[in-house]
Parts: sequence; C-alpha cells; structure tokens
Amino acid sequence: MKKDQDKIVKKKPNTSALRQFSIVKSFGLSKNNPDKKLIKTFKKSAGRDNLGHISTRHRGGGAKRKYRVITDLAKHIDQEATVLTLEYDPNRTARITKIQFENGSKAYIVAPKGIKVGDKVVASANADERVGNRVMLKSINTGTQIYGVELTIGKGPQIAKSAGNYATLMAKENGMATVKLPSGEVRLIKEECYASIGSVSNELHSLVKIGKAGRIRHMGRRPQVRGKAMNPVDHPHGGGEGNTSVGLKHPKTPWGKPAMGKITRKKNKASNKFIVKRRK
Repeated sequence: MKKDQDKIVKKKPNTSALRQFSIVKSFGLSKNNPDKKLIKTFKKSAGRDNLGHISTRHRGGGAKRKYRVITDLAKHIDQEATVLTLEYDPNRTARITKIQFENGSKAYIVAPKGIKVGDKVVASANADERVGNRVMLKSINTGTQIYGVELTIGKGPQIAKSAGNYATLMAKENGMATVKLPSGEVRLIKEECYASIGSVSNELHSLVKIGKAGRIRHMGRRPQVRGKAMNPVDHPHGGGEGNTSVGLKHPKTPWGKPAMGKITRKKNKASNKFIVKRRK
C-alpha cells in the first residue's frame, strides 16, 4: 500500500477492549482546529423531549463537538474554488474539505475520494468532469460515478453523501436521467439537477471495528436491551423461562408494530413513478 493512501490501523492488544479496536488513518488530514467562522454549537437533545421524557431510545451522552457548516457548491455557480485543507469531521462519516472562492470567502464541503490540497473545484452547468466538480446531470457522461445527487432542483445534495458512497449515471432520455443509487435502486431524476463528480471520501469507514462499548457511548449511543430479555409488560417479545424464542408470528416493536423487514413506504407515494427498479 502506498504511503499516501488511507489505511486501517489496529491498536496493540494491551487490553481486551483494544484487541479488536481499529481506526482509519487518513493521509493528508489537517492538524489545525476547524475554522471558527465555519462552525456553530451542536445542541444535543439527548433523545428527550421538552418534558425530559425519552422520545428516542438509546440516545444520550456522547463527546462534545462543534458542528461544521457544510455548503452546497452549487450555491456559488461559476465561482472556482481552491482546496485549502482536508479535515476530519466528528459529525459525519466522510471527510470534509475547506475551500476558498475567488472572492476570498471560505466554506466547507464534503470531500470526494482523491481530492488534494491545491486542487480546483467549481460548480457549473457544464463544467469539466473533474473530481469534486458539481455539474448538471445533462452534462455528465453516462457511466460516470457521482455523489451528492439532487432529487429536487435547487435543494442541494440528497443522495450518496456518506463515506465511500456513489451513484452511477446510467442513461439520459426525454429530459430525465436514469441513476443507479447506492442501495441498488434505479431512479429517474430531472437532468437539471446537480451532482458532484467522483465518490465520497473515507471508503474504508465500513471496515472499522468499534472494539469496545465505550467507543459507542462517545458517539452518543446508549446501550440497547433485547426485547426477549425483558418482561411481558415491557415488550411483546418478553417473558418465558430462560432463553426463549420470540414466540410470535412476526417480530414487533415495544408498541406492537411490525418490525424487521416490514415495508413502511406508502403505496401511493407521488414519487413512485420515478422508480424504475426497487432496491434489493
């Protein structure tokens, strides 16, 4: 493996917690603190409502962090920007990059795979197919990998935004582009929508092993308890002596709703006509 490539690094097994512990070591990340003008406070609700009642289970705690404000490059049409830094972001799986426009203003965008300090990026209806550029779908060649795809014109990136993800432009016809999404779904999108060239950075993220329970707590996720380990009063799966099965025809949530595999998408949703092939 080249020295300038990301790699998975395992910790020395000095303790049981570190035996399976691994992290992604990214090449070229800035060691400086984030730009103070591009961050804001990250207010946590800890999974509770305004009365202090738990509204979302298994949420709470977590390390304190600042939110990096991410800008849609298409909001600055035809303004070329230079990549200043490549940075770690605790709020998302992908890396981010700080860019500076020709007028001197700076912004954060999600970093694509392979981008380096000093590279140029631009958003334009018919820009070059260079990694990081944001281009209208009608100006992109078929077979190109894209990320941060719009579904609604002007709304900004909506599809393929997490680490290592990308969509593929398959065809263009009658003002609509056929795009294969990361889930395997094939969908029609208007050709006037924007998408960025390339794939999202930090593709090794899915290979990381958490290693210890405390690391999950740092992410703001509290422990989960199996329903079958509870009493019948607390969960439909609860009760019985010893290690019993669910005992139901279908798995259920604590509130009796179907779980695990139940399709929740509405059958008469307006966007159904744009779906060519369902995800697997």
